Amino acid sequence: MSADTSEARKQRGWISLYAVAFGLLMVAALIFAVTTIGSLQSTRLLWVSAAFSMAALAVAVASVLIPRR
Repeated sequence: MSADTSEARKQRGWISLYAVAFGLLMVAALIFAVTTIGSLQSTRLLWVSAAFSMAALAVAVASVLIPRR
């Protein structure tokens, strides 16, 4: 394995962004749980939960695709 290959592997991915994505997913799950406990009287919280889930997905993908400096 050459030094260039080793350097490229170390430079890829952001653990901090992945942690943010995990946090967003936990918020989405919490909102979903609160909504289901409330017997789904309003779908607004479901939409908010879905938005947090989509944001978590986007940040997780970005954490892998954006190279570190």
